[in-house]
Amino acid sequence: MDELVERVDGQDRVLGVVTRRQATQEGWLHRIASTVCRDERGRILVHRRSEQLSRFPGLHEVVVGGAVDVGESYEQAAARELAEELGIRGLPRLLFTFINRSGLSPHWLGVHEAVVPDAVTADPDEVAWYCWLTESELHSALLEWRFTPDSHEAFSRYLAFRAAQT
Repeated sequence: MDELVERVDGQDRVLGVVTRRQATQEGWLHRIASTVCRDERGRILVHRRSEQLSRFPGLHEVVVGGAVDVGESYEQAAARELAEELGIRGLPRLLFTFINRSGLSPHWLGVHEAVVPDAVTADPDEVAWYCWLTESELHSALLEWRFTPDSHEAFSRYLAFRAAQT
């Protein structure tokens, strides 16, 4: 069964419940939660999506995440996705949201940040491979490796957000 999501408007207000497939096919706004994972040394977790995933199989990602379920907050969805994909328990910090028009369809993307342990328990159904990169190494990887569209957009906005905070 396809997951249920909340269809939302341009101000991120709920309009109703639809399937994620409907939202994607119709181009309806819905919510996605993503988390940039850093370790204690400040490196960023990068992973390659499993080949069996329906969305962007085999591509690299800078964020861990997925659809926000009906009735969930961005933070709750981000925490659930971290637990499902990496075996990490905790509550990531929501930094900002924006309408992301890259990828399969437009959606509200909630970008979070979490400091996580170096050793994670990646779900092989979701994550084929992962590593930790410095920001400099990640900039190079973004030019050389195939990343999801969300990764490019979310990471550039994440860096701008962090720069504005200093």
